[in-house]
Amino acid sequence: MYSMFDLLFDTNVHHQPVYVISDSEMKALKKQKQQDELDCIIDQRKKLEEAYKSQMGHLEEREKELRKGLKGLK
Repeated sequence: MYSMFDLLFDTNVHHQPVYVISDSEMKALKKQKQQDELDCIIDQRKKLEEAYKSQMGHLEEREKELRKGLKGLK
């Protein structure tokens, strides 16, 4: 039977690896992570702008159709 103390300090329970890297490697990893996030933001912004332009085109076309229809009903 294990005590709470044994469970707390038993290193075999968790089996999680520990990696040791240099400061320069850590800096490179942080830089890469930030670059990846920036690339993702740029891609999302481009997609959002394209979707916005497409929707605006659709709305403008529909507005023209409705205005033309209203003129015809006068």
